[in-house]
Amino acid sequence: MSFVVADLTGDRTEQYRRLAAQAEALVAGETDRIANAANLAALVFHALPDVNWVGFYFYDGRELVVGPFQGKPACVRIALEKGVCGAAARTRETQLVPDVHAFEGHIACDADTRSEIVVPLISNDALIGVLDLDSPQTGRFDETDRAGLEVIAEIFLAAG
Repeated sequence: MSFVVADLTGDRTEQYRRLAAQAEALVAGETDRIANAANLAALVFHALPDVNWVGFYFYDGRELVVGPFQGKPACVRIALEKGVCGAAARTRETQLVPDVHAFEGHIACDADTRSEIVVPLISNDALIGVLDLDSPQTGRFDETDRAGLEVIAEIFLAAG
């Protein structure tokens, strides 16, 4: 199988629509959660500008454990009481953090990270994990990113 990450054109909302279409095509017919997480992390990492880490953490019943990702080596385990990922998992709400240094309890896996967005992955009211994106730019993520990445998370969850 050959897959080309298409350039995203149009305004940012349209870019996320195009990214979602690529994500759906990428996971079509595949139900393996790890395979889909790996491919979606790569797709999002290469499609979005100004990101330095994109990946998944999966909930093992006690804590979040790193899954497939793109970027520098990551923290392996994150307690639900710690960091932006833990907050997203604990509250089951997307965490949009313009300045990670202003977020109490932020875990600095990559010292270059300045902003972060984390989308919780919830299926049938069960916590599956989180989709995490970091950027070296303060204020990189906004409500357009939140809406677009929540759709990507839904595509991931719907695939299996």
